[in-house]
Amino acid sequence: MPAKPSVLFVCVHNAGRSQMAAGWLRHLAGDAVEVRSAGSAPAETVNPAAVEAMREVGIDITDQTPKLLEYATAEASDVIVTMGCGDTCPVFPGKRYEDWKLDDPAGKGVESVRPIRDEIRTRVEKLLSDLRSAI
Repeated sequence: MPAKPSVLFVCVHNAGRSQMAAGWLRHLAGDAVEVRSAGSAPAETVNPAAVEAMREVGIDITDQTPKLLEYATAEASDVIVTMGCGDTCPVFPGKRYEDWKLDDPAGKGVESVRPIRDEIRTRVEKLLSDLRSAI
């Protein structure tokens, strides 16, 4: 693992789960980790309920936009965390992969997104702990 690892969070629309995960990792790791997120079929905007749920914990993701998953981005990442993107996620030898089974916040209100946000925080904290141990 390099001194500054790169983590890519991938979900289908890059509008909810992956954006919240990237927001948590940026918040918790600061500049120690390069944080990326993308989607196999990106939405036009980030899910408003995800934005509100993150705002409630002091994390602003309003400046983020859904991005298309590109081969080069995945190839340049040390850790790839998938969240329901299925077979569209590229696989590269030597990469660390995690597949997080999480409810999709699409179409849900902020009340339903809060538990997803909190589960993502727990997983991001564990990932960050693992990354720090590997450096």
